[in-house]
Amino acid sequence: MTTELISLELEPRTVLGKKVKQLRRAGTIPVHLYGPGVESRPLQCENRQLLRALAQAGSTNPVTLSIKGEAGESLAFAREIQWSPIRSQLLHVDFLAVSATERITAQVPINLVGESPGARETGGSVAQTLYSLEVEALPLEIPDEVVIDLSVLVDTNSAVRAGDLPLEGNVTMLTDPEAMVVRVDAGRQALGRQEEAGDAPEAEASPAESDGEATPEAE
Repeated sequence: MTTELISLELEPRTVLGKKVKQLRRAGTIPVHLYGPGVESRPLQCENRQLLRALAQAGSTNPVTLSIKGEAGESLAFAREIQWSPIRSQLLHVDFLAVSATERITAQVPINLVGESPGARETGGSVAQTLYSLEVEALPLEIPDEVVIDLSVLVDTNSAVRAGDLPLEGNVTMLTDPEAMVVRVDAGRQALGRQEEAGDAPEAEASPAESDGEATPEAE
């Protein structure tokens, strides 16, 4: 769960449009703040401070925003982060302001830890098919992540579904509880043993073989 509040100070921005390239060259990133009850406005922030806050917050932790020279604070999530595809440089960030007392929806990442005995013994692998859970909670109660210990996957029949994942506090899961999250994908060696263990079907005798007589040719 979120235990540490992340704070970030922004500044009013007057440079708009294509001129924001000048800001980026000077190490300043254009930012936009919007949301219910908040005046939608252009802002800016020093590049290193913004990168540090984004790294700490990730996609599930809110950031407490203040504006230089102004009173008050806003609780917000980084919702759209634009990067340069060529130089991997930060270009722009949109912050969505939220109320600390109103529940919101969020995507919480699913992380795997440990090793699966079932995958190890069969020479197979762990197949993850769901990488995040959709949840509803107050902004400060959204989990940072959901962790699955792979030691629960003890054989080829083992699997973890969304409904098996525990959520603390007043967090409600919106993902289908039956959605598959992770399972053991058996290796070829294990599949070969399963085929050998099965009974091969016996070939049915033809009428000619059962009677011991040749089948007459059709006229």
